[in-house]
Amino acid sequence: MLNTQLKAEHEKLGASFTEFGGWNMPVRYGSDIDEHHSVRNGCGLFDISHMAEIRVTGQAEDFLDYALISKLSEIENGRAKYSMICAEDGGIIDDLIVYRLDDDEFMIVANAGNHHQVVEALQSRLSDFPNTTVADESDLWSLIALQGPNTKEILGPLVNVDLTVLKYYSIAAATLGGQDVFLARTGYTGEDGFEIFIGGDPSEIWQLLTSQDGVTPCGLACRDTLRLEAGMPLYGHELTRDLTPFSANLGKVIRFDKPEFVGKEALEAAKQPKQKLFGLRGEGRRAARADYEVFLPGQIEAIGTITSGVLSPTMQVPIALALLDSGLGLEIGSSVEADVRGTRIFYTVVELPFYKRGK
Repeated sequence: MLNTQLKAEHEKLGASFTEFGGWNMPVRYGSDIDEHHSVRNGCGLFDISHMAEIRVTGQAEDFLDYALISKLSEIENGRAKYSMICAEDGGIIDDLIVYRLDDDEFMIVANAGNHHQVVEALQSRLSDFPNTTVADESDLWSLIALQGPNTKEILGPLVNVDLTVLKYYSIAAATLGGQDVFLARTGYTGEDGFEIFIGGDPSEIWQLLTSQDGVTPCGLACRDTLRLEAGMPLYGHELTRDLTPFSANLGKVIRFDKPEFVGKEALEAAKQPKQKLFGLRGEGRRAARADYEVFLPGQIEAIGTITSGVLSPTMQVPIALALLDSGLGLEIGSSVEADVRGTRIFYTVVELPFYKRGK
């Protein structure tokens, strides 16, 4: 397994580790629940250096309009957009955050487990763009995330930019702990926060941030419960190579008004998927987990499966995302049952996200 440059820092803090996307990552430092609440109510710090960074330069906006399903040419300098890279058949290769650094320069952040597939797919689409370069810079960057309602107040005095004017889904060059970094106002927790791109040794910046009052180091376990409460998909669960964006209710990410992009024809024919993603909310304490089957009440034939499920630390009820038969007419308030180790547990179809932070 690969290790981030911060492994020694995690060990000093007593982290437990797990394999994720080929990386040896901190899963928790103490209590998953305490770390979750620290992000919802204060400020949590994550090492997300396993993510991949890919720089696109040259005829970049035209190339990305062709290679990805969104219209990246519309992004202003210093802004970001959520997008996906799909195959010719419309299947999702990965979901991405794309940052526009300059007129002809973009940075793409991809999931660790899809790192090489994304680089290969992008490079294979360069033939009509001879003046464009796709460079895998994943080994050059560390990435850490500071997330939670108190983040701006904690980070603000430590950087040389005014965070109050850095909008959501924006990126700016800054100095932090004596190092040049990029600050992106993005995240994967449902809270306000910043993702920090560090080109040098990240240890001093990590130590600086962990020394601030109110900052809690957090592992991947609570990152998963946070993103699930916020209704955010996870590749390998809600997004896969066998699904299109329509199955995940993300058809709005696709820009069919572009003259051409990879997968356009297949996606135009896939607007009515057989399965769609639904949010489910239960009662009690027993939570359905990934791959558990879902049924209509009293029926014996499954209508789909749970993709992610947990007992919500914030709401203290079971919540789940599930891929279910889209032809059944399920709507908000419909009842279903999940088979939890031989026992049927009632769930109600609810609107997503399960949790949404206050303005």
